Amino acid sequence: MPKDQFRLIVGLGNPGEAYRLTRHNIGFMVVDRLAHRHHILVDKRRFEAVFGLGRVDERSVILAKPMTFMNLSGPAVRDLAHFFNLDTKDLLVIHDDIDLVFGRIKIKQKGGDGGHNGLKSLIESFGSGAFARVRIGIGRPDTKQEVKGYVLNRFDAQQETVLDEVITMAQGAVETIVLKGLSEGMNRITY
Repeated sequence: MPKDQFRLIVGLGNPGEAYRLTRHNIGFMVVDRLAHRHHILVDKRRFEAVFGLGRVDERSVILAKPMTFMNLSGPAVRDLAHFFNLDTKDLLVIHDDIDLVFGRIKIKQKGGDGGHNGLKSLIESFGSGAFARVRIGIGRPDTKQEVKGYVLNRFDAQQETVLDEVITMAQGAVETIVLKGLSEGMNRITY
């Protein structure tokens, strides 16, 4: 990727204080950590998203969080990408994954939605699932709790003790992808 080409890094989540610390918002948490670490103000509003432009070392990035609810995040991300003349090859999506054990991080080059409504909205909006993802495991509920209730609740006490470390690992995965490429990220990230 040329040094002057932006990479659009999108964290998926739900807007509002009620959802801020929920499992479904771990994508937002990682974007916030990246913004803090690299001194990027995520304060611009357009296309139902908040975003900020900056750099991760020598690479130009746009950090974004759709301000629609998760299930409707696709149009906001698509419109933001089109505004900056970017397509799916320039997109990196950070999201929760109920099919990975809590804390596990997996990088995926492309694919389907896997039952994730945020990804489903993105795929429908772009007409393709050909975008990179950083999947962060939130695990499945131990009980017969409904999935929707589980993802919209906060992490349990045990998970919260290592949540900061998980977010830091995901931040490192994103930085590796941005600076060294997707293949290097997939080879090096084994969380």
